[in-house]
Amino acid sequence: MTTEQNPKSEPFSNAEKDPDDWTTGDEPMTGAQASYLKTLSEEAGEPFDDTLTKADASKRIDSLQEKTGRGTN
Repeated sequence: MTTEQNPKSEPFSNAEKDPDDWTTGDEPMTGAQASYLKTLSEEAGEPFDDTLTKADASKRIDSLQEKTGRGTN
């Protein structure tokens, strides 16, 4: 029997942490963020900014997900 918790039910995971509080938030965005952000930007008809930090890219992804309807259940 496993005692492992489902990470999606853990309220204090990194995914739930405010990007402004990330210790690596001021580093350049990851390749995965850049790829997804470029796709979302194209779908939303918005410019793609390849100079965003990890934290800013995360916020931009959230914003574009709302605009495009991606990431919603």
